[in-house]
Amino acid sequence: MSSHTPAATLTTVAVFPEGSFLENLAVRRDGSILITVLNRKEVWYLPAPRAELPVEPMPVHTFAHMTMGIVETEPDIFYVCTSDIYATHESTLERLDLRDWTPGTAIQPQPVLEFGEPVGALNGACLVAPGVLLVADSIAGLIWRVDLAEDGMSATARVWLKHDSMAFDPDNPLKPPQPGINGVRYDSRTGFLYYTSTQRELFMRVRIDSDTKAPVGPPEFVAGGTMSDDFCIDENAGVAYVTTHREHTIDRIVLRAAQDPPARDTVAGNPFDDRLVGPSSAAWGRMPGDYGRVAYVTTDGGTTAPPPDGIIRPARVLRVEFSSPDGT
Repeated sequence: MSSHTPAATLTTVAVFPEGSFLENLAVRRDGSILITVLNRKEVWYLPAPRAELPVEPMPVHTFAHMTMGIVETEPDIFYVCTSDIYATHESTLERLDLRDWTPGTAIQPQPVLEFGEPVGALNGACLVAPGVLLVADSIAGLIWRVDLAEDGMSATARVWLKHDSMAFDPDNPLKPPQPGINGVRYDSRTGFLYYTSTQRELFMRVRIDSDTKAPVGPPEFVAGGTMSDDFCIDENAGVAYVTTHREHTIDRIVLRAAQDPPARDTVAGNPFDDRLVGPSSAAWGRMPGDYGRVAYVTTDGGTTAPPPDGIIRPARVLRVEFSSPDGT
């Protein structure tokens, strides 16, 4: 860790049932959190973290397929990506309207899109303009563009970009099969889309046209060398905080292309921390002062890949507070 790398303080916010694979999360404006639980095909709700921790999570809805990325497009309107990853590859986009929802009551998602060929397995997703989503496809090795209808109740999809850096290799020896392209995040300040490619151990970026939202030029290498999963971006500082899943760390990457060597530091998980087992995604808190300082991180507890000691832990949501090396 360099002298400029922030320190990270981890606090357990919630513990989930044994065997849960927490995949992705979205923090609501009131501080509560929605979590996709991949292997249970569910979305769960977590009350806003408070002084007394942990808080108790509760299931919101069970879908037909595995739940992957989740994106808020307008206040309390969310879209969830679902996929039958290992069999039919059937994949859908589902709309959750939580504007008048009371926690603990039933909710009925609205299917808005069924993806056509060559869909493989949807994964991370992000909003790049009003009504425009970009969605990673970890098996097809590409990014989809999704255009929502004005009322948000239907959508169309087309391939936005396919590149060798995103590719999935079904013969890779690691089990279970590791994704190709995985997490995607848009940096609105610079106009770059950043993405991870897990199998290929890459952290990449591609510029987006400000008007058409089309890719501009080929993707650029930013960093590599770890099996990165999902991440959050601090646009003000020009860095990303990246979860490495089966490597059980959170890494900080400086967002510059073609670095030699790449500017990457581990901010949590080295030495091993038994709370940070299988970190899978990260999102900034939304309370005043949280951005760039307080993130929430999901884990799978080692369900996918047990840690070095071989012990599988409960999946967790962690609060990660970053501070400068001098504690400020």
